[in-house]
Amino acid sequence: MHHKFVDSTAADSAETQLAEALTCLTQVVIDGLRHGHFKCAILSSIGKANRRELIIEAGKSHKFTIPEEELRR
Repeated sequence: MHHKFVDSTAADSAETQLAEALTCLTQVVIDGLRHGHFKCAILSSIGKANRRELIIEAGKSHKFTIPEEELRR
């Protein structure tokens, strides 16, 4: 299966990468439920400068780079 990546690290919005990732995930689930069936995978790793790289795969893939400071403790 070939995935098209939608890289959200260069977004021009004031919204944080974490908020964008959660919005995207919510939309993937809603779209899948409306369609009737779907498959989704969520992958995560730690990249440069302790940034979290999050990929949401669902037909196409969405990539988010989340700075550690955005994560609540």
